[in-house]
Amino acid sequence: MQVKEGKQYKKMTETPVPRLIITLGIPTTISMLVTNIYNLADTYFVGQIGTSASGAVGIVFGLMAIIQAFGFMFGHGAGSIISRKLGEQDTDSATKFASTSFFWSFVVGMLISVSGLVFLNPLMRLLGSTNTILLFARTYGFYILLAAPLMTSSFVMNNILRYEGRASSAMIGLIAGGILNILGDWVFMKKCNMGMEGAGLSTAISQVISFGILLYLFLSGKTQSKISFRFVSKDMGDILKVMNTGFPSLTRQGLSSISTMIMNGQARIYGDAAVAAMTIVNRICFFIFAIGLGIGQGFQPVSAFNYGAKKYSRVKKGFFFTWAAGEIFMAGFAVIGMLLSYRLVGFFRSDPQVILIGTFALRAQLIALFFQPLSVCMNMMLQSVGKNGAATFLSTLRSGLLFIPIIFILSGCIGLTGVEVSQAVSDILTFFIAIPFMVVFFRNLPEDVSENNS
Repeated sequence: MQVKEGKQYKKMTETPVPRLIITLGIPTTISMLVTNIYNLADTYFVGQIGTSASGAVGIVFGLMAIIQAFGFMFGHGAGSIISRKLGEQDTDSATKFASTSFFWSFVVGMLISVSGLVFLNPLMRLLGSTNTILLFARTYGFYILLAAPLMTSSFVMNNILRYEGRASSAMIGLIAGGILNILGDWVFMKKCNMGMEGAGLSTAISQVISFGILLYLFLSGKTQSKISFRFVSKDMGDILKVMNTGFPSLTRQGLSSISTMIMNGQARIYGDAAVAAMTIVNRICFFIFAIGLGIGQGFQPVSAFNYGAKKYSRVKKGFFFTWAAGEIFMAGFAVIGMLLSYRLVGFFRSDPQVILIGTFALRAQLIALFFQPLSVCMNMMLQSVGKNGAATFLSTLRSGLLFIPIIFILSGCIGLTGVEVSQAVSDILTFFIAIPFMVVFFRNLPEDVSENNS
């Protein structure tokens, strides 16, 4: 075990930074793409039912963002701490934080599941459901809530694997779940004619299988940190440390859910077609964004591990490489998306009104993709190295402090057009606010303690 840990330490602190980020980022990017291909496939199959059903996907997306928010809080919080502990070669502490975050995330997932099922109708309406969308949203949301405990704890295991530098292992569970979800949609919705119930059942089953695969990786000894109830910390200070470190993720994902509710609420003023159009646009943009996000998640363990090992120059080198790579990939796909925007929206729903609304909104959001890599990389790095206050502030901008007032102001001034462009305006303003944070961070970054840097 000591030999294995020594090799992992050498890999994370001596492999040339660009190669290491790419090595860790490619599996994560593939995982993100497969997950988002599933999301797009889900949107496509549900779109065959009708415009109201397409809108329901957007409604339940807000629910999934809530579940993800708590999963990421425990996952990113524990992962960041674990990576720094492994950088300090403290494996026992890594195991303590892995076990603690896993079991607490499962408990929180259970609370979300029970409370959501009890208040299912009010929850769907709160998320932006219209009367015609409600039946579809209830059906889909029911199965998502059943799977909530497994989803939150799966996010934890996935992120711990990434932060350990084992992105390929993390990829296995996500890809298996994504592929099974797509097959399940086809079987339950097309062959068994189960409609929206088939989409929800497919998602729940795939989450069970993905959870089982990820848990096996920890129980079979393939990781440095372990998951066992006997290692769960009884010190509330440790639990609060995980939650504090992961709070930027909770804020980011939680505000994403709130912004989805507000977006749906503002869009539903203009009917189900507007809700369906914005749902489709958000899925397409997030699919493209997943590429940049995957590369950024490859950077997170590199920054956390090397910050813990006091190899600060590798943190800086990794940041600028990730930012540049994100800009190149995002720009390329954004240009292609703008050229094909009409066809992309029409692929998921042939309704002329949905296509008209969605095409303009998609082009606006694609322009904003050029501004996202810097703010995303800055947020990820600050969280990875334990700068929780600054990371939390930046995470609140895109979907909260900026987006919420912007969508109300713009929709009030220019109607539906304001709804369509509000996210793009928020992304551009977030970019300019992130620049001073970047300058200050690197100005105050210490010199390397070790003389042996890559």
